[in-house]
Amino acid sequence: MILLLSSRLRQKFLRQRYTIVLLLWGLLWLSGWAQAQDKRAVQVVSPDPAQAKVWRRYQPKTLPQDSLGRLQELQNWLLRVQEDGYLTASVDSTVRRNDSLWVHVHAGRPYHWAYLRNGNVGEGLLERVGFREKLYNGSPFKPAEFAKLQQALLREAENAGYPFAAVKLDSLRLYNDSLQGVLRVEKGPLILIDSVQMVGTSRLQQRALYRYTQLFPGQPYSQQRIEAAMRALRQLPFVRVAGEPQVAFAQNKARLYFLLDEKKANQFDGIIGFLPDPNSNENKLLITGEVNLQVRNLRGSGKQIGLHWRKVDQNSQLLDVEYRHPHIFSTPFEVATLFHLYKQDTSFLNLRPRVEIAYPLSTTSRLTFFAEVLSSQLLSPTALRQRRSDSTAIDANFTSYGLSYSWNSLDDLFFPRRGMQAFFQGAVGTKRVQRNARVEASYYDTLQMRSTQLSVAGRVERYWPMSKNGVVLTRLKSEALVNQRLYLNELFRLGGLASIRGFDDYSFYASSYAISTLEYRLYTGEESYVFLLYDQGYLRRDLAQEKNYQWASGVGGGISFSTGAGVFQLVYSVGRTAQEGFSLQRGKIHFGITGRF
Repeated sequence: MILLLSSRLRQKFLRQRYTIVLLLWGLLWLSGWAQAQDKRAVQVVSPDPAQAKVWRRYQPKTLPQDSLGRLQELQNWLLRVQEDGYLTASVDSTVRRNDSLWVHVHAGRPYHWAYLRNGNVGEGLLERVGFREKLYNGSPFKPAEFAKLQQALLREAENAGYPFAAVKLDSLRLYNDSLQGVLRVEKGPLILIDSVQMVGTSRLQQRALYRYTQLFPGQPYSQQRIEAAMRALRQLPFVRVAGEPQVAFAQNKARLYFLLDEKKANQFDGIIGFLPDPNSNENKLLITGEVNLQVRNLRGSGKQIGLHWRKVDQNSQLLDVEYRHPHIFSTPFEVATLFHLYKQDTSFLNLRPRVEIAYPLSTTSRLTFFAEVLSSQLLSPTALRQRRSDSTAIDANFTSYGLSYSWNSLDDLFFPRRGMQAFFQGAVGTKRVQRNARVEASYYDTLQMRSTQLSVAGRVERYWPMSKNGVVLTRLKSEALVNQRLYLNELFRLGGLASIRGFDDYSFYASSYAISTLEYRLYTGEESYVFLLYDQGYLRRDLAQEKNYQWASGVGGGISFSTGAGVFQLVYSVGRTAQEGFSLQRGKIHFGITGRF
């Protein structure tokens, strides 16, 4: 009885499913039939079959029934035929017959270049636009291609200081179906830059404006350089471009006006917490917290100062300090000094000073040379003696030199909606194990005291606009340390809001890793959005006596919006590893407010 009932239910379900499919097919057919009623099939009519064949190359399948739409489609059809060299092509008449439209056409003969010779255009300019006289000997005449040649010549001229140049076709002659002509360029007056000025509330110094735009008085006018200057200004976090630049020409001089407003780019936020000290019997309080300070465009010069301090428990803290000085000694170079400190409870202390010299390759990319020293100091030699393992923390210095390359085309540094940015870095140096006087000397007998170490890093992210307010972020970040023997206090520390969300900060140690991110943002305002996130990480640990890898992933969502006090962000995420699955009880909530001034 149960089997019979199940069989009947299955048959009823199949009949319902087929009924739904037939209804959907019927609706689609009716929709297509209704759309077909608004159009007419096209028939090409010409006394010459060869000319009819030319028109059929570009023939639309149908034409609109309304007269205006039909006329526009016929004009577009005629332009496509003429662009193929049939300059005398025409639509003679149209006749309706039942559901078809009979179009009587004429194509004529295709026109060719007999020759196109150079008149007064310099060879260097012709080479840059790809012009060769032999390419035009006997080739079909296509107006669109010749228009591209004209635009290329005008673009090269206006980038060389001649914005009023004109391209002309001289000595034009027509023999049967062949064209002859001489190409000439009238440059007009040479235009030099008189000055570069700002209009708006920006506090950027005049000297800094010249350096960021790379536009100086006395330079030949160049539209390409002006466009590059606009891209460079949009990359500055403390400047808001209010509109397109204005140019005033007078007496063979050009005065440039950039519309720039001040943008609140300086940041300050901090959290201070008070917790009972578990190691005190006198009810003392333990101070924890986090402070972030970022000052950009110091006194309008573009200099930057940054500070980040964090203390999350009794004995562990992190400190990052940086200073950046652009255009040092009035050169394109930028010099930066950075300092990093990380103290892991009573285990070890890491110090990392770093010096950078950056050179801008373009308005969107730069190449940086850097030197840094990573110094690891063991704070608990007792634990090292007890374990007798060279995989634990150890005293060592790693001096490295490297290069990094960065590229950025984001439309906004803080709230990007489209664009891409990339960062690649490589460094090589010597690692020296330092003897600790409080550790038994025999412990170092089996260790390699000096070795070559390599570090590489990469980060690529792109923002994809999906709709008017929807944006998808994709990101891939990876780092690796390569050495014959690594120690725990050298490894990368991952987990938390800045790497894999859904886990405690610095809950993973890895010698190499790769983290991919997929995030969807729905903007509710210029600086407000809600988002969903997914992080997937591959973490590998290669120590002398511990080699393993694991996968970690995090999912969640949040909201970020701008208030009068700053930008508030709330993120909830849940993590998963092979040992622990997703659990709402282990979800992490991150929130904070970033003040701008």
